[in-house]
Amino acid sequence: IVSWPPVQPADHPKSTLTKTSNLYLRSSSSFFVTVMAFPYMEAVVGFMILMYIFETYLDLRQHAALKLPTLPKTLEGVISQEKFEKSRAYSIDKSNFHFVSQFVTIAMDAAILLYGVLPWFWKKSGSILESTGLDAENEIYHTLAFLAGVMIWSQITDLPFSLYSTFVIEERHGFNKQTIWLFVRDMIKGLMLAIVIGPPIVAAIILIVQKGGPYLAIYLWGFMFVLSLVMMTIYPVLIAPLFNKFTPLPDGELRTKIEALASSLNFPLKKLFVVDGSTRSSHSNAYMYGFFKNKRIVLYDTLIQQCKNVEEVVAVIAHELGHWKLNHTMYSFIAVQVLTLLQFGGYTLVKNSKDMFMSFGFDTQPVLIGLILFQHTIIPIQHLVSFGLNLVSRAFEFQADAFAKNLGYSKPLRDGLVKLQEENLSAMNTDPWYSAYHYSHPPLVERLAAIDEADKKAD
Repeated sequence: IVSWPPVQPADHPKSTLTKTSNLYLRSSSSFFVTVMAFPYMEAVVGFMILMYIFETYLDLRQHAALKLPTLPKTLEGVISQEKFEKSRAYSIDKSNFHFVSQFVTIAMDAAILLYGVLPWFWKKSGSILESTGLDAENEIYHTLAFLAGVMIWSQITDLPFSLYSTFVIEERHGFNKQTIWLFVRDMIKGLMLAIVIGPPIVAAIILIVQKGGPYLAIYLWGFMFVLSLVMMTIYPVLIAPLFNKFTPLPDGELRTKIEALASSLNFPLKKLFVVDGSTRSSHSNAYMYGFFKNKRIVLYDTLIQQCKNVEEVVAVIAHELGHWKLNHTMYSFIAVQVLTLLQFGGYTLVKNSKDMFMSFGFDTQPVLIGLILFQHTIIPIQHLVSFGLNLVSRAFEFQADAFAKNLGYSKPLRDGLVKLQEENLSAMNTDPWYSAYHYSHPPLVERLAAIDEADKKAD
């Protein structure tokens, strides 16, 4: 279009008209491209607001369910009225807090995007870098300076919510066991870990993107795959002990029964730990980790304290071992790797898109900024994927319950689930839409119904 009509000699009678036509066509073409550029930023903000409205609607449905004055029929006679009232008060407090925190979050996120805070701070971090005598043209230095500012901002904005959640809500309902000093110490440790671990990872990602070529997505995925294996290896050994104390489970009936259960399933249990979760919270949990023939099981001390019956704790472990025996952990890991590869593949398609960067106010195309913007643009897909993963996770939970039941732990598993629900003051009434969208584990009512239904069929 730009080259039409053909260039004419200067003395040609139509040369002035030709120049005018060329100018007009160039202007029209430029205008057309500008008009047709996809409004990435506006689309992202619009979807964020739509999702906030949708999720707030689900939150309101759940809030109404939490305020119901009676237990679900399945839990009548199973959960005491005292525990129900405490659970109801705790859940309503958390729900009210959630409304406030979500409103503040969406307001800040939308304002940051709409008012160009990200590009402004990117330029500002470059200026700060130059003032210290460092080269702002070095993308790794520039990115690290940017991330340092983002980390400081996140700490400042998140701190009031963390303090209120821990020292008001959790404290009010008897869960918080932390002191202010322990809270601050954990926060400092977390920051120090980010400072030590973060820069090498960021630098590696930038170099991979700069040198990756046509196989960039595979290189990025390979790096993240190796990184995830390394982190899964060093976290329980080097990082987790910085925050909690892990001690071997003492000899006794509980240890003997767990080891016997693991042996009967050919689970390669190497170590069995108790973690001092009670130093921070009275919430309870149990988990397992490790590769190949080096598996470990960790019990929260609060779990042992809450489940007075040893069989209940063993039933909970049987459920966890069911995930291993049924390959749920492996399936989940593979799914995450496939999704990671697909995300990096999508990123390679837009990493050089000037329209995307310009839409968010950037006149340069830094690697990390590109990754951040790309993550924003695929938020709709992420919500769908998250919903799908929750569906799969809930199916896995039912299967693990059935696995434990088939091992003969039907009653202790049922009793253990009820005890954990009571002691953690988990929500007794749940809205079906809310739980279907948010929960990775089925509500207690559904899990008990599934266990009871299996028992009826067996009878």
